[in-house]
Amino acid sequence: MTPLDQILEFDRRRPSFPGEHFIVAAIGASLLRSAARRRGLPALLTLLLAGALLVRAASGRDGLARLSRPT
Repeated sequence: MTPLDQILEFDRRRPSFPGEHFIVAAIGASLLRSAARRRGLPALLTLLLAGALLVRAASGRDGLARLSRPT
């Protein structure tokens, strides 16, 4: 099992805490604002990280994807 697989497995098994997705979304939004003040590769990397955090906040285990799953 690779280290990435171990991290993903840990994340899948751990319990969520209240406000987790809001916090991740807020950090992603903050990074988007930060990327607007940068140029070149740092701006691109910041945008990629911000996008990944926003996607995680929206589609994570207890995020919007949970609402679309059949019960």
